[in-house]
Amino acid sequence: MMQKVILSALILCFPILVAAQSQVITIEDAIEIALENNYQLKQAENNLSISELQELSAKADFFPSLNANVNRGLNIGRRFDTETTGQFVDVTTNNLSASLSSNIDIFNGFANINNLRRSREITASREELLQRVRENVIFSTASSYLDYLLSSQLLEIAKENLQTSQSQLEQIEAQVEVGSRPMVDLLNQESLVANNELDLVNRENEVDLARLSLIRILQIDPLGEYEFVIPDIGQGSAVPINYDLGELVGAALENRADLRSEQRTILAEEYQVKVAKAQYYPTISGSASIRSNYSDLSMLSYTDQFFDQNVARSFGISLSIPIFNRLNARTNVEIQKINLKNAELGLENTRLQVIQEVNQAYRDYLARVKEVESTQRALDAAERAYETELQRYEVGASTLIELSLANNAYVQAQASQAQATYRFIFQEKLLDYFIGRMDENISLESY
Repeated sequence: MMQKVILSALILCFPILVAAQSQVITIEDAIEIALENNYQLKQAENNLSISELQELSAKADFFPSLNANVNRGLNIGRRFDTETTGQFVDVTTNNLSASLSSNIDIFNGFANINNLRRSREITASREELLQRVRENVIFSTASSYLDYLLSSQLLEIAKENLQTSQSQLEQIEAQVEVGSRPMVDLLNQESLVANNELDLVNRENEVDLARLSLIRILQIDPLGEYEFVIPDIGQGSAVPINYDLGELVGAALENRADLRSEQRTILAEEYQVKVAKAQYYPTISGSASIRSNYSDLSMLSYTDQFFDQNVARSFGISLSIPIFNRLNARTNVEIQKINLKNAELGLENTRLQVIQEVNQAYRDYLARVKEVESTQRALDAAERAYETELQRYEVGASTLIELSLANNAYVQAQASQAQATYRFIFQEKLLDYFIGRMDENISLESY
């Protein structure tokens, strides 16, 4: 008996345990998760790590190289023995040699200096690209979250509309039973309820699709249980700001990380041209080495040979003057100059694109402001019209068709106003994105 009681308690608690496993996600949480999981952001971080390693390598080029070499040999052959037999004899000879050498570039046309500067600019460029990828992730996540919120809002409107039409159906059924309403009103209302049920199914499907899209952007388990928090976005959420287009364009040209990245790339290409020109200059390098060897043919001991008698040291400076290298240096310089021109063309194209994007986003923002204002007026008028038509229908001064038309207009006005509000918020975020001031501290409740 006790086992049955425990089993029953577990069964009753199981839905609570399952529900407790559902992960609650706000828009701030969603952005944090996306920044942690996004593969493009991880690739950008890896590319930055490569640049940092290349910069470290460029710094190391200023230091001298140091190499050790050890050779161990065994020679087997015949040689003429002049000391004892006076004949050719088979001889096995053991040899050991070792050396330590170092080289340093004293002057190479400033190639090392310019290569280091180039590496630093490439690192800075990829840091800016990493920032832009972060902004892309934040924007795409916020946009997807807004799509989910809009779909959820439209679903709530569909639910409320279905409840209203079902309540009206119950009233009409009662009125038909007592003969105060014709049967055709009941049939029309049943058709309206069926249509509202279909609209609800479609809205539920849209919510599911928006939810799956958001989960895909967050790159989390699509089979997991998630509860996305819907912030309170009321009618007063869409508060327009008087932007100045010139100031927006100026801010974008200053803030856009992708634009700054290309500016850094141009500096890197300029240093690359200087690195290529270094091939025109003479090079001066210094070298030093110490070497020793041992052979058992000698009568001296290993210690005397290897650490005393056979030790040799050398120091030197070499000068290399390029006279003709089959036009390789000149060709390389010209190629780097062309790469520099292409980078400058890319920067100018990006600058014009930034101006165009900000301009278009600003025009769309103004349109969204007007859309919010007009849909709000339309919603207020549709609500008053529906309430008036409902009162007239209840006293028998209006038909069901007129009431249905007023209800449809009211529902459509609600949907249009909700869409306009979310489009306004999205457009404001889009404007922030094009200006280059996106960050993870996004709270839709602040609207």
